[in-house]
Amino acid sequence: MTTYRIGEAADLLGVSADTIRRWVDAGRLTAGRDEHGHRVVDGVNLAAFARAQAADPDAGAEFSSARNRLRGIVVDVRKDTVMAQVDIQAGPFRVVSLMSREAVDELDLRVGSVAVAVIKSTTVVVERSAPVPARGRTTG
Repeated sequence: MTTYRIGEAADLLGVSADTIRRWVDAGRLTAGRDEHGHRVVDGVNLAAFARAQAADPDAGAEFSSARNRLRGIVVDVRKDTVMAQVDIQAGPFRVVSLMSREAVDELDLRVGSVAVAVIKSTTVVVERSAPVPARGRTTG
């Protein structure tokens, strides 16, 4: 069974360790204790909690086959005469999109505006990160 210490669970959910502690104290997230007395969250429980916390799709999502939608804030727009690059910060994730300048102008994308990065791809690479022993992650 994979367990995560409070700090690691916080990193995975993109919140502070204090937020995780508040959720545990309020009974929203179940945690136990490891052999050293540190609070740990079971990986299966953390995954179920994360899925339950996922926001509903944005309005209009029901008209698209794309399921990967990241709502964020535009942090950079670079345009030339034909093409543009738009950087969106969606929580801890940076999404970079290359598109026509015309599309950027029509969508009125500017630094500070809210945008949704909709990702539809035939290739998605999934990597598994190496365990980080210093953070106290245990597997069994």
